[in-house]
Amino acid sequence: MQYETLPDGGRIPVLGLGTWQMGGGGSADYSRDDEMVSIIEQAIEMGYTHIDTAEGYGKTHCEELVGSAMKAFPRGDLFITTKVSPDHLYYDDVHTAINGSLKRLGTDYVDLYLIHWPNDRIPQEETFRALNELAADGRVRRVGVSNYSVAQMQEAMELCKAPIATNQVRYNLLDRTPMQNGVLEFCRRNGIPLTAYTPIKGGVLDDPTVQKIAQNRGCTPSQVAIYWLIQQPGVITIPMSQNLKHLRDNINALKLDLSDEEIRRLDAIQS
Repeated sequence: MQYETLPDGGRIPVLGLGTWQMGGGGSADYSRDDEMVSIIEQAIEMGYTHIDTAEGYGKTHCEELVGSAMKAFPRGDLFITTKVSPDHLYYDDVHTAINGSLKRLGTDYVDLYLIHWPNDRIPQEETFRALNELAADGRVRRVGVSNYSVAQMQEAMELCKAPIATNQVRYNLLDRTPMQNGVLEFCRRNGIPLTAYTPIKGGVLDDPTVQKIAQNRGCTPSQVAIYWLIQQPGVITIPMSQNLKHLRDNINALKLDLSDEEIRRLDAIQS
């Protein structure tokens, strides 16, 4: 596995396992629990030691599935990220949320705790008062944000006593929003890794340039799309799949080595 350095000097794998829709989407789905736990376990065995989940996934059920899969592995070998929902950003609600997440995950700490989405109705001062306490007492090793603008990140950095560990945003070959709105450049300037979610969604795999490079290289379009992200300084990604073959293909993007000319062709893709 390859790693990016976090602002506190720790390391985070450049490729993690996204778990959205494992155990349900907007509601819990218990019909495939054994299958989902097995997939997560096998993904960890493949090398996906960074697992990204959230209390909002499957109405908390996804965390339960991740917790079941984690039991088969030493806790110290795993990097677990979860997220507090935007409706739970009041001080007391943050404490309640993390305690629920820890119980479902079966652990006494998470490696990274993110604000899933900003909520303009709740002052960030209120949220970070709780997050600072969680970081101080060890329930949370690192604090980060998701779907934050530059201005929101600046405020968060002022309020957080520890360095903001990441900003998790939508970013892929066809969605260059973090480049366009300054988030990527801001993260790089401040030594904050950017976590790209949905790296292979939105028609990315159907793009002719992606398909041509994959054909020439004898690899999959998903590997090309993932490699384009992780070869960028300060960028990591968390592709999601419930297909074991796709999981193996995705992690094998780490073995790819595209040429500068191929990267330039991918850079030139118009969203």
